[in-house]
Formats: sequence, structure tokens, C-alpha cells
Amino acid sequence: MEGDDYKVRLEIFEGPLDLLLYLIKKDEVDIQNISIARITSQYLDYIETFRMLNIDLAAEFIVMAANLMYLKSRTLLPRQEQPPEEDAEEDDPRWELIRQLIEYKKFKDAAGFLSQKEVEQEDRFALQPEPQEVDPDPAPLAEVSIFDLIRAFQNVLKRFEESHDLGDIVDDRFTVADKIELLLNTFAPGQAARFDELFASAASKPEVIVTFLAILELMKMNQFMIRQRGVFGEIELERRDNAANLEEIEITVDEQS
Repeated sequence: MEGDDYKVRLEIFEGPLDLLLYLIKKDEVDIQNISIARITSQYLDYIETFRMLNIDLAAEFIVMAANLMYLKSRTLLPRQEQPPEEDAEEDDPRWELIRQLIEYKKFKDAAGFLSQKEVEQEDRFALQPEPQEVDPDPAPLAEVSIFDLIRAFQNVLKRFEESHDLGDIVDDRFTVADKIELLLNTFAPGQAARFDELFASAASKPEVIVTFLAILELMKMNQFMIRQRGVFGEIELERRDNAANLEEIEITVDEQS
């Protein structure tokens, strides 16, 4: 497996229900009309990508994968051959999952509403801070989900595999630390580039993977911020204006020999 030689620790604060809601939103379908076969396939693609990148997943991601595969197998059976479910009230095996998603979305929407109210309340003090210039570019790092980044990486990897002969032997061997140093030397503070442009010079699939892992590390190191032009739009990376110089950064990446 391509990811066995390097491992980057990445904390994922979203859970499996967040990923399912993300996939549903991306497909622009109603929660109650989800296709178990389609969403299971997409979910497993994400799990496989996390596995390829050696990103540790919480156990609930694997439990949800097993549950989705079970539901998919049930939907393929004729109704009269469905296995008995003691607590089942409907014939459609999707409904329990749909209920979970609807309830979870209610809590997420409520949390988002309260967060917005908190932000609005902060602007109601009598003493206002000095006016500051507003960055016109949308979607700062906090608004770009890890799932957006994984989707962008999947698209890059797919295009690379379609346009390259993966049977070619490439002598160059890059490590995550190598790519971190290269990106820090390439980007001046404030400089930005499209996400897919960072992979233009990659000569092999492992190099594409290492480049992406280096990007994740640089985000954790607060050296780069991510911007996205609209929902599911184009992703850009920008070196922070206050980013430290290369000689001031201690690059410590967990790479297995």
C-alpha cells in the first residue's frame, strides 16, 4: 500500500453522520430519498482514501460502514425475504438511518444558529473596535471541511491515474518532510495557488499522496490556510502572511521506515 511508508496524524472532528450529510448535500438529494447503494459506495470510497493516507479513523466510522453494507444487502432482497427485525416498524430498511440523519441535522442546524447568534451578540457592545480591512475571499480554513479536502484529493488522484502510466518506474523518492520543505520554499507569505496546481509536477502516485500529506501537515502547522469559492467550489491554498520562515520551523513528521 502506498501509504505504509509515512503517517501523518490528523484529528478529524467530524463523525460518520457528518460525512453522510456531506455526501447527501453534495448529491443535492433529500435525506428521505437517499439511495443506500450510492451513498454506501461513496462512503466506502472515503474510508478507502483515509486508509490509503494512513489517517486514523474513530471506530464509529467503521461501524457505520458495516451498517451501510448491511442496509445495502437488505435493500437488494425481495420484501418477503427481508430478515426479521424485532424493532422494525417499516418495511424500508433505510428508515432508521434516515431518522438518525434527520435528528442529527436538527442538532447541527441548532448549534449553527446559536453560534451565529453569539457572533451577532459580540457586535452589540457600546465600544466598537477599530475598523479592519475585510478579506474579500470567501471560505477561510475553518469553513472548509476535511471532507472537501479529501474530495479534492480524490479528484486529483483520479485525473492523475487517467493521464499517467502507473506501470512506469520512477526513481525519485519523496518524503512528507521533503514536500513540506519544497512547499515552504515555493510559497512566499501571502502567495496562493489552486489546490490541483500543487500536484502538476508529480511523477508518480506515491508522490501525489505525499504532497497531499504535506499539505495537511502545513495546515496543522498553521502555515497555510484553505479557501473555497462557494459550496463544493474550487479550493485554493494560501501561505499565511504571518507564516514563519523555513529556518524557524522544526519539521517533525511521523514517517515509518
